[in-house]
Amino acid sequence: MTIDPLNLSQALIKCPSVTPDSGEALDVLQDILSEMGFRCKQVSFSAADTPDVNNLYAKFGHSSPNFCFAGHTDVVPVGDLEAWTVDPLGAEIKNGMLCGRGASDMKTAIACFVAAVSRFIDTRDNNFKGSISLLITGDEEGPAINGTKKLLEWITEKGDVLDACLVGEPTNPNELGDMIKIGRRGSLNGYLTVSGTQGHTAYPHLADNPIHLIVKMLETITSKELDQGTEHFQASTIQVSTIDVDNPATNVIPAKAKATFNVRFNDLHKATDIEHWLREIFDTITNQTDSSYDLITKVSGEAFLSPPGQLSAVLSGAVTEVTGRTPVLSTSGGTSDARFIKNYCPVAEFGMVGATMHKIDESVKLVDLEALTAIYTTTLKNYFGVN
Repeated sequence: MTIDPLNLSQALIKCPSVTPDSGEALDVLQDILSEMGFRCKQVSFSAADTPDVNNLYAKFGHSSPNFCFAGHTDVVPVGDLEAWTVDPLGAEIKNGMLCGRGASDMKTAIACFVAAVSRFIDTRDNNFKGSISLLITGDEEGPAINGTKKLLEWITEKGDVLDACLVGEPTNPNELGDMIKIGRRGSLNGYLTVSGTQGHTAYPHLADNPIHLIVKMLETITSKELDQGTEHFQASTIQVSTIDVDNPATNVIPAKAKATFNVRFNDLHKATDIEHWLREIFDTITNQTDSSYDLITKVSGEAFLSPPGQLSAVLSGAVTEVTGRTPVLSTSGGTSDARFIKNYCPVAEFGMVGATMHKIDESVKLVDLEALTAIYTTTLKNYFGVN
């Protein structure tokens, strides 16, 4: 049974699946994988104050090593529907591009891997030493609480072991073959509130302006160099994302000012160290005033590196064989579910070109569907050592 990556991509794109609603996408996958001989199980997880999420684990074979593909069928909202030139759920082909929400991130990568597995199994006559599995969640674009993290725990409790994992995120900036991700920077969000004393702008000596103070605090942390980067990581960065005072009056000094900021940090740091550093700076500044501050931090993930090894070498070789390009091994970009998987096995990320992910008229080249399928097929052949 050979799967066409285009047909499966279109079928998945046509399934509405904004986080956390998986729609029929997981059912479409399960039906096809079951026909291919995979043992499939959909598992739903829940937690307080978060929506329930359906996930899929499918496995072909019983022996080791177990090569896993991880991905997500959930997508971000379409945004302004009138701004789209195509139906975001239509999976239309336009000017050599497959268009629709999830085309880049990352329904096509899932379809290409399934197609690759179908070719690999057909040519091997089911005769190869090892197993192939898929770990598919509906909670990657959202809180990521009831998705991959819990599914990995469930798989482990069932006695399964992952020996290597390929995540199909859209890693390529411009052309297929540009980049493989072998790690990710950590991410810490800071929510800062500075409390001063409200007053009249004509009598600033009778007030304590929290805006001036919060600007100084933000300027201090953004002007400092955290590091100069490492062998595999860019330098850590701090970016302010909002400053709010909720004050429509021009003659009133507000009582409070709020700001949010994001720290992207490399493997020289831990989130707890970053928070300690922030509080030291804020304490030093506010101790010289009558104002006070409150800082809440939320960590999306720690920095991690899956050192170059067999998986990245096999994948890189497949990319070069199919595209002629030598991919950069990178840790750039945002977070992904690889941050959970790295606790279980070596992990690398490679998928479609990400230039249009989350954008209006999200799309991928039709020719890249066949190329990515070939890359995944070659990766499986080389990983399992078969011709």
